[in-house]
Amino acid sequence: MKTLEGITVLDLSRVLAGPYCGMMLADNGANVIKVEPPDVGDDSRAFGPFVGKESAYFMSLNRNKRSITLNFKRKEEIELFREMVKKADIVLENYRPGTMEKFGIGYDELKKIKPDLVYAACSGFGHSGPYMLKPAYDIIVQAMGGVMSITGLEGGEPTRLGASLGDIIAGIFTAWGVMLALYHRQRTGEGQKVDVGMLDCQVAVLENAIARYVTSGQVPGPLGNRHPSITPFSAFTAKDGHIIVGAGNDRLWEKLCNELKCPELIADARFNTNGNRTSNVKELSEILNRIFITRTIDEWMQLLEAAGLPCAPINTVDKVVNDPQIKAREMIVEVKHPVAGNLKMPGVPVKLSATPGAVERPSPLLGEHTAEILKELLGWDENKTAAFFDLKG
Repeated sequence: MKTLEGITVLDLSRVLAGPYCGMMLADNGANVIKVEPPDVGDDSRAFGPFVGKESAYFMSLNRNKRSITLNFKRKEEIELFREMVKKADIVLENYRPGTMEKFGIGYDELKKIKPDLVYAACSGFGHSGPYMLKPAYDIIVQAMGGVMSITGLEGGEPTRLGASLGDIIAGIFTAWGVMLALYHRQRTGEGQKVDVGMLDCQVAVLENAIARYVTSGQVPGPLGNRHPSITPFSAFTAKDGHIIVGAGNDRLWEKLCNELKCPELIADARFNTNGNRTSNVKELSEILNRIFITRTIDEWMQLLEAAGLPCAPINTVDKVVNDPQIKAREMIVEVKHPVAGNLKMPGVPVKLSATPGAVERPSPLLGEHTAEILKELLGWDENKTAAFFDLKG
């Protein structure tokens, strides 16, 4: 049994932030019903890369879900959705604020027919504030949220993070909000609206950048691979590439100096405390790089790991996929899709001992489960489903 078995989600979201949230719920047993417009479905079905005609992008974000198509331009199908809401626990959407209200299925309307409904809305800027109606993409909130301003080479141009973390972090926070709302409902019987703005989520993960600004008045900028307040905590140049080393306290610093055969640095007034090392980071980096360039990454890894020092190669994606730790933790799984065949994708990162999540079902074909879902939720037989959707003309 999985944690969220018995919880039904009507997932109207598309592309990334909302589907990522829905995927997290589905991986842990929720009955996630993906509600898509007919003919085209979720926009990301058209995003590459493709396996044949199937989008690997879509397949990796919509596993463990089923699909039904509804045309909200038809009042009959809006009413059908409202009937489905009565049988659901969660409605998930990531439209611009006001869109659902135009169809008469915003939270204020749906809670009238389902008072204990958890309604999760993930949008660019949330459902309040002066930017509420502005359109947003991942790169928009990465830019506005300050993350790009502290990413990149020191003195270089602001840089977008390599993964779409503007969307993904919002999806994770939305799933967290849903869990909080479900727990509240369990205790009180009350539903509520979960309002998540992608920009808010970027601010929430700025870590110490805001702390540094409000305490010093100095505006943080990009620092490349080094940490702003812990030294050495960065990438160093070996014979054949770069190695990451993190000596996060004086004990590790002393151990690192001994392993690098430069014990004289331990008592050096420029480097004898973390604060001094950070203040003199450029001088220290030059010294350490002259040492690291003398061996290969593998040679340094063997030496530093044996000493218990935090270190890592900078893996390319092919190495990540084949890493023994990643394999042991089942973080790359293979799913068999009825059209695309076998596809590898990331696994479930949260390992629960009693109710573990799993990737068990491939992403759905567009509308694949329409009849099955209507029979399950509303008791419709095949004839009624066929007759209803034949009316679309």
